[in-house]
Amino acid sequence: MALENIRLEVMKTIESKVDGFIDQYLIPVDDIWQPTDLLPNLQGEEGLENVKQIREEAKELGYDFWVVLVADMVTEEALPTYESWLMDVEGVDQQRRADGEQNPWSKWVRHWTGEENRHGDALNKYLYLSGRVNMREIEKTTQHLINDGFDIGTGRDPYKNFVYTSFQELATNISHKRVGQLAKKKGNKMLGKMCNIIAGDEMRHYMAYREFVKTIFEHDPSEMMLAFHDMMKKKIVMPAQFLRESGEGIAQAFENFSNAAQRLGVYTTYDYIEILKKLNAYWEIDKMRALTDEAEKARDYLMKLPDRMTRIADRIAIPQDQYTFKWVENNGII
Repeated sequence: MALENIRLEVMKTIESKVDGFIDQYLIPVDDIWQPTDLLPNLQGEEGLENVKQIREEAKELGYDFWVVLVADMVTEEALPTYESWLMDVEGVDQQRRADGEQNPWSKWVRHWTGEENRHGDALNKYLYLSGRVNMREIEKTTQHLINDGFDIGTGRDPYKNFVYTSFQELATNISHKRVGQLAKKKGNKMLGKMCNIIAGDEMRHYMAYREFVKTIFEHDPSEMMLAFHDMMKKKIVMPAQFLRESGEGIAQAFENFSNAAQRLGVYTTYDYIEILKKLNAYWEIDKMRALTDEAEKARDYLMKLPDRMTRIADRIAIPQDQYTFKWVENNGII
């Protein structure tokens, strides 16, 4: 049987569990937070005073911080790209059944998208109210990122796609959590709370996607191992890899944002390595047996990779020069 057909069979086999995953890892619309719960109520008498407070607190946050917060927000706002990509994965059927019910996999994607959509909304509104960034330039960058799309090396393969989402959801959890901690240290409790709550959503999503992979390992261990190996050998690229500013090509913006994140300690090469270690441990890669010869070699590669990457990371120097982005008005921000 062709590999694509095997993957489809596995997706079909675990499809019956997807509703359970939705109940366990996602939260109903009427119960989950919405962006307005975390932002000033402009219909209330204290709304404008709360906006003034946001603007005052924002003055305490440095240049690299704003660069990272903007890039995190733009990444979240490029959600149309991520939904269309996941909807094209083998086994995700967008057509409704005869009884009107959604295919469980497409239902997952849509419900996951609904939760993720709130993140960009909340951060976008905060940035607008802060008065510390050039929103028009940010909006151009967001539109460019959606227009340009991305290529994460997964194709339509569900195995590779779920490795990617497992990794990426934990990476975004770390980034939002650290940004929130920095904001709180500077006295910005509202932004700190917002980022921490968003990070909590990302953690739930990470737990779901890693469970998808674990379930696939139970049904098709060798091919799942090879998919994991392939993704890590090529390296997990961030969804904002094609980030760019207006009038610029796809080149330096993502690298300069990444350097700012590393200087702040928001997301570093060592975090990337720790995520790999966590996935290896959760999926019990070292205990996998009854694999094909090729898959055994892949397992051994994955177990040795963290140490190899650490040795390389120890030799890499992080650029300390700040790049001036069009997004952030450098009027007194240092």
